[in-house]
Amino acid sequence: MSARWIDARMFDALSASARASTRRRKNQNFHPSNHYPSNRLLNAIEPDSYVPPHRHLDPTKDETLFVLRGAIGVLLFDEAGTVLDQRVLRAGGDCVGIDIPHGVIHSLVALEEGTVVFEAKAGPFVERMPVELAAFAPPEDAPDAVGFLHWMRSRFD
Repeated sequence: MSARWIDARMFDALSASARASTRRRKNQNFHPSNHYPSNRLLNAIEPDSYVPPHRHLDPTKDETLFVLRGAIGVLLFDEAGTVLDQRVLRAGGDCVGIDIPHGVIHSLVALEEGTVVFEAKAGPFVERMPVELAAFAPPEDAPDAVGFLHWMRSRFD
């Protein structure tokens, strides 16, 4: 494996892929496989991408995020869907990242086009289990997901 430069060209290509994706986000993994013990990736997220509120129940799956380009709004919830905390993370801003302990219900919304986030958490990659999705929020493919995304975004207007 050779070194890879993480630069504006990579961000531009990844953001173009996100815009072309039906989910309106796209990741670029740096780990060689889903079975690798450390997951490190870039995630390009567009403002109309809905990331359902969720948590990682596995005690090894704390998640660290840094915004490298653009901005995201991060929401932390309790079990009932009450927002416990929220903050804007902005590349080059006062707050650029968050470390989210396992078990904390969270979601994020891109606040600018072309937003790129670096994510790191323990591997191996495991698909999200239904029990990890917040019961108060619609799943990603539900008709009311768009309305929930708009509500989350409105918290940052």
